[in-house]
Order: sequence, then structure tokens, then C-alpha cells
Amino acid sequence: MIDSVQKRLLSEVADLHEVPQGAYSLRINGNLYGKNDSENISIVAKEDKPGIDIYIKPGTKKESLHIPVLLSQTGLKELVYNDFHIGEDCDVTIVAGCGIHNSGDGESEHSGIHSFFVGKNARVKYVEKHYGEGDGNGKNVMNPTTVAHLEEGSYLEMETTQIKGVDSTRRATRATLKSGATLIVKEKIMTHGNQFAETDFAVDLDGEDCGTHVISRSVARDQSRQTFLSRVKGNNRCNGHTECDAIIMDDAQVTALPQIEANHVEAALIHEAAIGKIAGEQLIKLMTLGLTEKEAEAEIINGFLR
Repeated sequence: MIDSVQKRLLSEVADLHEVPQGAYSLRINGNLYGKNDSENISIVAKEDKPGIDIYIKPGTKKESLHIPVLLSQTGLKELVYNDFHIGEDCDVTIVAGCGIHNSGDGESEHSGIHSFFVGKNARVKYVEKHYGEGDGNGKNVMNPTTVAHLEEGSYLEMETTQIKGVDSTRRATRATLKSGATLIVKEKIMTHGNQFAETDFAVDLDGEDCGTHVISRSVARDQSRQTFLSRVKGNNRCNGHTECDAIIMDDAQVTALPQIEANHVEAALIHEAAIGKIAGEQLIKLMTLGLTEKEAEAEIINGFLR
């Protein structure tokens, strides 16, 4: 049975209050707790290493898959490999995420390598949320890696969120796009205390008329540190746009290193990066409406990360 701590983690990372209906895979404390197939989605446990293979039949429409991971055992470290094989002409939503509860002084870590093979003209929305908590002194570590291969005319939208309790994270994304494919990445991060977060995007725009739009919004507080790296290569007639917007507070540090490389005369690439503190006039305006300075600050941050 899932205990109360694990239920809370499940709610935080997947907005679920119980084991979901339909296709799902639920991993708890390093083991596959349960899984279920649907008519069009099958999940197969790997035999040579931890993880699963997910197969979505061509033409599957309006279906969802949940694959949350929960860690409530202090000191547990795991590396999981999940491969997604999405058939042609699909339209599906995949909800992932990892929640860690660490009540001891050991380091708990979940690292996952997710590989997406998106078929022709398929549409995929991938939602991933990372959340940490604990009443001990142990650290929560998450290091997700995503590798995406987009076939002709396909579309992949990745929405990743990390706003609480993760002491260290290194997020790496690698993608290759064929003709007419589109990759959208929306990232939201907040760090506090002595936390560290690194984001590393690398996208190869190989096909004609393919494109990517990478959006990162982050807030760094206290003594935390953040690094944002992005590399977009335009190897054909294509469009690429990366933007990094960060709010820096207290004694935090933020580094943004956007890089674009045009290897074709019709590659149109843009990068933007902005780092700054909360504007004083924004605080004053909200405080005149009756909010305290801390309340006004929280409202601005919530709106920025929405």
C-alpha cells in the first residue's frame, strides 16, 4: 500500500491522489510498484537495466500516460532508463516527475535518462515536475537527461518545473529535428538556500523548416546558484529561439550562456538572456494595495513563474 508520505509526493509531482486509471507506471523506492497498459499504450520493464520501454501505437489520440517516481527511503540512489516509442500521427500527453522525501542525513538521488523517438506527424506533450522535502539534513538530488529524436512533421512540447526542495540538479536535454519538426521547451526553476541548478540544452536543427523555442524562467534566492547553457545549431533552413529570464535575489548567483550556430544561409536563430532583481516600482505598487513587502514579493515571483 502507498503510505501518506508517498501519497503526498504523488500529488505534488503528478496531481494524482491515488494510482491512476489507464496506462501508468509507478516506481517507488527503487522498485516498480505497479504498471498498467491500455489498448494503445504498452509498458514493458527492461530486463538488462532499471527502467521501462513505452510503446504507443500509431494513430493514438487524446490519451495520457503517467510515469511518476517516488523516493521516501533515505540514502537511496538510482539511475533509471525510460524509452518512449511514439508511433506516427499520435496525439498524447505524458506526465512524469519525481518526488523525494528525505528524513535522514543521507543523500537521496534519482537520475533518469529518457529517450523519445517521436514518429512522423505525431504530437506529444511531456510534463515533468521535480519536488523535494524532508525533516532531516540529507540532500535531495535529481539529474534528469532527455534525448529526443523528432521525425518529419512531429511536435514535442516539454514542460518542466522545479520549485521546491531539490538541493542539486543537472538537467541535460539533447534533441535532433528532421524536416518540419518542432520542439518547444518551457522550464521553470526556483532555488533557495545553498541549492544548485544547472540546465544544459543542445538542439540540432537538421531538417528543412524545423524549429525550436526554448524558454527558461528562474528565480534564485539566498546563496543558491544557477547556470543556464543553451546551444542551438541551425544546419538547414530553420528557426531557433532561446530565451532565459532570471530574477536574482539576496546573495544568489546566476550565469546564462546562450549559444547559437548557423551552418546554413537560411538558418534564422535568436537568443535572449536577461537577469535582474525585482523592480522597486512593482513592489511599491502591490504594497499600496495592502500587501506586505514579502507578500508583494511572493506575488511577483508566482506571476513570473506561472
